[in-house]
Amino acid sequence: MEGTFSVDKVHHTRVFCVLGIFALVIGVNPVKLPAQQPAAPNLSQHAPQPTQHIDPLARQMLNRAIQGLGGQTFLNAKSLTTKGRVFFFQEGNTAGMQPFVSHVLYPDKRHFSYGKTKPVILINNGMKGWELDRYGLIDQPEQQLKGWILGNRYSLENLLRLRINEPGILIQMGKVDFVDNVPTQGIEIIEPGGTSVRVDLHRQTNVPSRITYRVRNVKEDAWDEYSDAYADYRVVDGIETPMHITRYLNGDRIGETFRGSAIYNEDYPPNEFTAE
Repeated sequence: MEGTFSVDKVHHTRVFCVLGIFALVIGVNPVKLPAQQPAAPNLSQHAPQPTQHIDPLARQMLNRAIQGLGGQTFLNAKSLTTKGRVFFFQEGNTAGMQPFVSHVLYPDKRHFSYGKTKPVILINNGMKGWELDRYGLIDQPEQQLKGWILGNRYSLENLLRLRINEPGILIQMGKVDFVDNVPTQGIEIIEPGGTSVRVDLHRQTNVPSRITYRVRNVKEDAWDEYSDAYADYRVVDGIETPMHITRYLNGDRIGETFRGSAIYNEDYPPNEFTAE
């Protein structure tokens, strides 16, 4: 999912980059986002919640995945700072490479800069997003913003911290597969709105090797399948952290990220995730 370059012939050139790691997604195609679960008002706090349907063995496998990633240390991490390089692909060929610095505050804030000189900065805070470059500050295009929201929703961290605990979720055992020639055990997750997610767990270490999800492409009236493959895990601050992430769209590689460094639980300035 990594990047397209678009030229505004009237004003100037802006770079729109698609980054599939650490929940950095800028949409490739218009997508219909899964319905968000609204917070229940106080007067209905005793209303019955949708029942979860979870296969005990699948739940056990997910618990092992969380333990493999660092257990409570993984669950309690509040932020992640990474630096490295991101590659973009178009029609199977490398379209570009950029260095990046990423600040992520869980669950839904990021400050991402890329480029060697006069870097472009992408800022996201929940459902809002901005882009800052040499020409000034603009709102992120709708497609780009939706892509971020979607990718962040199914990031490794948010999937295992939030999604699998939501009301009405269906979780069951999936098939055995291979990711990069390594055997994996699949876990199938179905959300109340019908969105399907599959997480493939490494058969020996239990950590995620791949997360795949299908989303409705409204423009083409079809389903798009996104997939993030996680590799080169290293222990950082007590957490197993993937340093190599490859993103696919409908089976085609569209982005690849190499993290050179990672640090958890750094504090960021108060305005890090605002347009100020």
